[in-house]
Amino acid sequence: MANSLTDWQDMTATLPDDEQAMLVALRHDLHAHPELGFEETRTAALVAEKLAEAGIEVHRGLGETGVVGTLRRGNGHGRIALRADMDALAMPEHTGLPYASQNPGRMHACGHDGHTVMLLGAARQLARDGGFNGTVHFIFQPAEEGRGGAQRMVADGFFEQFPVDRVYGLHNMPGLDPDEMAVVEGPQLASSDRWEVVFTGTGTHGAKPHLGRDAITAAGAFLTAVHTIVARVVDPLAPAVVSACALSAGDFSALNVIPDTARVGGTARAYAPDVRDQLEAELNRIAQGIAATYGITARFDYRRGVPPVINDPDATARALKAAQRALPKVRRAFPPSTAGDDFAVFSQQVPGCYVWLGNGPAVDGALHHNTRYDFNDAAIASGVAFWTELVRSELTD
Repeated sequence: MANSLTDWQDMTATLPDDEQAMLVALRHDLHAHPELGFEETRTAALVAEKLAEAGIEVHRGLGETGVVGTLRRGNGHGRIALRADMDALAMPEHTGLPYASQNPGRMHACGHDGHTVMLLGAARQLARDGGFNGTVHFIFQPAEEGRGGAQRMVADGFFEQFPVDRVYGLHNMPGLDPDEMAVVEGPQLASSDRWEVVFTGTGTHGAKPHLGRDAITAAGAFLTAVHTIVARVVDPLAPAVVSACALSAGDFSALNVIPDTARVGGTARAYAPDVRDQLEAELNRIAQGIAATYGITARFDYRRGVPPVINDPDATARALKAAQRALPKVRRAFPPSTAGDDFAVFSQQVPGCYVWLGNGPAVDGALHHNTRYDFNDAAIASGVAFWTELVRSELTD
């Protein structure tokens, strides 16, 4: 614990009351108007407006709806990037909040509305008060939730247009206090891949199964067998997840028909490249083996998504130093998550660090991606304080 409560109260007071009120109102506005990946036109316009209002150079359209704000002070050669994601999820909201989603089937259920506002607040404070010597790029990324926003920004030339030495990301975390942060070296988030198997047999009358080749039975055997991969094939000391999440076969209006095909799909997660390769190989091996056992065929498809987020030691030490100066409670040990985040696409190019900021207790057990989840406004000042201190400690004379 680097700072006393008194120090913390003095520090948060540097965010003017009117600015704090504006950020909370903006967060509620973003929450009420959630937009999916690559559809964040309204959100991006508001972000660009608030950046320009503070005199920050604004670049729009990178990664389709992405926004990059650039702020330079002095003649320092240091260059860093700070990233916040802007997109919402395709799900209904059941919070009952006065600022609940007005877009049916769309919800900010992961706190990206809060991420956007915290980075905006820090950008505006740094533009107003300075205190650093160098260049900082504020990345407002679209489409983090599985649509490849980071990949699109990089493909559109982010690093060519905005060369940086290090990149940093932040995510809210229920269970930690709003003035508490976890900054940990090494794996933070897993790779996120999708797999699918289509078993093709010979359909027949449900009363005469011996005349066909049953794809549904094969799919059932496959579903049982895939859980042996993590339990019996992967090293017990190497974390991994294989989950079947979708199943399609037959027709409930024709319950006397054994169909030709059965389709199974799911996700695979790992922290190490060799384990990621192992999951793909084993899923295919089991699918083909079961298909052969049942005298049918299997078409296997494995789609690699984002790589794991692995915090660089030096970048982590820098983030830890800033967190300890900015917040009263900082953890140096915290378990990694098996969720994924395409921040990894940025941090594969340059050293990076991804930190966790508390969102307070999980209200009624609502965690990320829950229809009752909401970002905690009490964390806004903490996020602004961390981002601001990180820039000032990174970009010194």
